[in-house]
Amino acid sequence: MNQTSKELPRLVIIGGGFAGINVAKAFKNVAVEIDLIDKRNYHLFQPLLYQVATGELDPANIAAPIRKILWKQKNVHVALGKVTNIDFDKKLVQFDGGEMDYDYLVIATGAQQSYFGHDEYRVHAPGLKTIDDALEIRRRLFLAFEEAEWEADEESRRKKLTFVIVGGGPTGVELAGAVKEVATETLPKEFRNVHCDMARVILVDGGERLVGPMPEDLGKKAQEVLEKMGVEIHLQVHVNEVTSEGVVIGDETIPAENVFWAAGVQGQDLAKELDVETDRGSRIVVNPDMSIPGHPEVFVVGDAAHATDAKTGKPVPGVAQGAIQTGRFVAEIIKQELQGNPPKERPAFSYYDKGSMAMIGRGNAIAAIGKVHYSGILGWISWNILHVMFLVGFRNRFKVMLDWLWNYIWKTRRSRLITGDPQVHIKRLYSERQKREEEKRRRLLHRHKDEEQ
Repeated sequence: MNQTSKELPRLVIIGGGFAGINVAKAFKNVAVEIDLIDKRNYHLFQPLLYQVATGELDPANIAAPIRKILWKQKNVHVALGKVTNIDFDKKLVQFDGGEMDYDYLVIATGAQQSYFGHDEYRVHAPGLKTIDDALEIRRRLFLAFEEAEWEADEESRRKKLTFVIVGGGPTGVELAGAVKEVATETLPKEFRNVHCDMARVILVDGGERLVGPMPEDLGKKAQEVLEKMGVEIHLQVHVNEVTSEGVVIGDETIPAENVFWAAGVQGQDLAKELDVETDRGSRIVVNPDMSIPGHPEVFVVGDAAHATDAKTGKPVPGVAQGAIQTGRFVAEIIKQELQGNPPKERPAFSYYDKGSMAMIGRGNAIAAIGKVHYSGILGWISWNILHVMFLVGFRNRFKVMLDWLWNYIWKTRRSRLITGDPQVHIKRLYSERQKREEEKRRRLLHRHKDEEQ
C-alpha cells in the first residue's frame, strides 16, 4: 500500500493501545487523514490479562477490534501489519504490506516483557503481556492440576503443583493471589486426589517490598494478605536461572514445573532498528513535548517513550493513564499546528497521577488515591469499578461485572479450557487401590483432627 495523497495532512499512528486509540479519537472532527497500523487487530486491556490466565475471564472480555472502536470515524483507516522500519528523512513508514508517507507520525507501540538479557528464560517462564501469554499460562496452570490428579510419584507431584511467580509488582501480586485462589478454592472440590493444601505458590522479587511504585504501607498490606492466603514471599533475591526443572533464586533451587514471569518491561524491538536514542529498556528518549530530537513531526507516546514529568522530574509511569494522557497531549499539539494557531513554544508534558490500585485476592485490593490509602473490600469495589470503566464497549463491561459477581459468590472460574496440545506427562500413574488407600488415610487424618478439637 502506498499512500501519496496530499489533499489533506496525513497522520500515521503505529499502535492501537490506549495511547494510539486516544490520539486517533482526538481528530474525530479534524480535517486530517489518519492511518493506524497495528500488528494485532484488537485493542487490549492488559491489566486484566492475569484474570484470563487464571480462568476468570475470556480473552474477548478484555479486548475489542480496533476497527469496531473507530468505525464511525471516517477519517481513520486501519491497517493490520508489523512496522519494520521508519525513514525519518523521507517521512515513510515501512511495514509488511508496503509503505505509508506521513506529515506527522505518532509511535505508540507499547511495551513487551523484559527478561533482563536472559531471553532463554522465556520458553520456561511465559510473561503476561499478550493474550497468547495469558492463554499459555492458563494452559500450564490447569494442566498442572490434571497431571497431579493422576501422579503417584510425590516428588513429581510437588513439582507440578509448585508455581513460582517472578516479580512483585502489581501484576505479580495479582497473579499470585489469583493462582492461590484457584489452588485452594476453585479446583480441589472438583478433583479427587488434589487437595487445597497441596499447591505451593511462591512470589519472588528483588526489591525490599512488594508493589514498589505504591506507598510503603500498601506494600506491607499486600504482603500480609498474601501470606495469610498461603503465598510464600521471597524478597531481595534475584533469579539466577530458570529451567524446565525449576528456578534458582539466590543460593536456593526451587523444583517447579511452572514459572510465570511478571518482572520488568521494555520497549518493542522496532526501537532498536531506528536511528534514535533509547534507554536501557529500549524505550525511545523524547523531548519534553514527547517528540524525537531532531524530528518535531515525530512523537512517541505511552510505554514506548522514555518521558520525564515536567513538574516532578520523575519518569512518566508505564500505566494506562500515562498512555492516555501522553496520547491526548500530543494530539492537542498536532491539532493546533494543523489549524494554524500553534503556541510560540510547544508545552512540556506533565503527568497527572490519578492513583494506583492492585487486586490482592478475593474481596481484597489495595488503593492509593492521592494521600488516601485504603484496602480490603472497599479497595476491591474501587478496583472493580475503575477497571470496568476502562473496558471498551457496554457488552464487555456488563459481561465482566456479571462474571465477577458470579465468581465472587460461588468461588468458581468458568473460563478454564486447556487449549493447544495438553501433552500430559505423568511419571507414575495412580492405581485405583492407591486412590482408595489415600482416601482412607485422608479420612482418618480428618477424624483425628476433629477428635483433638
